[in-house]
Amino acid sequence: MEKLERLDAYLEANDLASVWFARPNSYAWLTGGSSVIDREADAGVAAVGYDGDQRRVLTDTIEAERTMAEEVPDLPEDTPVETFPWYEDSLAGALADLVEGPAAADIDVPGFESVDPMALRQPLTETDRQRYRELGRATATAVESVCRELRPEDTEHEVASALRIALSARQIEAPVVLVGSAARAQQYRHYTPKEAELGDYVLLSVTAQRHGLHASCTRTVAFDPPEWLEDRHTTAARVETEAIATTQAQAQTDAGTAGDVFAAIQNAYATLGYEGEWELHHQGGAAGFAGREWIATPDHEAPVTAPMAYTWNPTVQGAKSEDTVLITEDEIEVLTTTGHWPTRTVRAVDHDLELERPGILGIHDDDGDDGRTD
Repeated sequence: MEKLERLDAYLEANDLASVWFARPNSYAWLTGGSSVIDREADAGVAAVGYDGDQRRVLTDTIEAERTMAEEVPDLPEDTPVETFPWYEDSLAGALADLVEGPAAADIDVPGFESVDPMALRQPLTETDRQRYRELGRATATAVESVCRELRPEDTEHEVASALRIALSARQIEAPVVLVGSAARAQQYRHYTPKEAELGDYVLLSVTAQRHGLHASCTRTVAFDPPEWLEDRHTTAARVETEAIATTQAQAQTDAGTAGDVFAAIQNAYATLGYEGEWELHHQGGAAGFAGREWIATPDHEAPVTAPMAYTWNPTVQGAKSEDTVLITEDEIEVLTTTGHWPTRTVRAVDHDLELERPGILGIHDDDGDDGRTD
């Protein structure tokens, strides 16, 4: 198993007997399940460890039966589970008492070294890639189904509630749900939902999570759009396409970095007449077992790997382009797509790449028909 091979190499390189993961995203990476009860807690209710021979699970007496029955789909049926009384200790304290020999964990445990799991989670395995395809399509289906029902008098809060319901019905969590009405989308890059009516157009942006994997996408719906929206939307899509093309090119070099992609993004904005626009919002980066495994910045040295998911999200005031894309050295696969949304062919700025990118969905409020602006 590819993940265990990575952990074997990590244990050997760091002279450790075991490594443990208690944060929900890394627990999901190694088990395929969820350890979350309290969504505000940094750690889940269970930890999974690996000692070079087998994986083990540690949790309290409340959660043991449910965890092993429902929340470890990627572990063998005979995986050992250790328990501790919920009223006697914390997860970190129980780890400190249970584990023998030098160990590392992704939470603070007395006597343990610290492990940053981000590098271990990259690149994506074949199982993760298949789950990502299913998540991406389901996420886009949920978002687009809500989009087609919108009316100008709807409020951002109402739309956000509809998005959460549509995602939850598909067993998808929604750590980020943004709804930007025409007025607020022009003011703010992160349009957290308020009581504002949608008005002339709206941006819907989500980050969705299932099996620990995160997929993000943005869709634009217009009722009576301003004249500039089409140009800004296309500009954002061209910057995004350039970021995708550069990501693949950098992955092929085995030496590409997040900073290299960011430089291409800066140049794309400038070439298209929006120099400095990148300063007003982050541009995205690698996705996976976090909404962004890393966010690109100037001179960022995070390696560009493949196969890996990336979500670039350039904005031009009042407009945004964003999808989650699986990039290999040979292919570019948009994951958050349904095939049932208006698209247009978008050309990268400095690379010979054209992609189908989401257009603006036009909705005529007088008759309820959907239109296109592509």
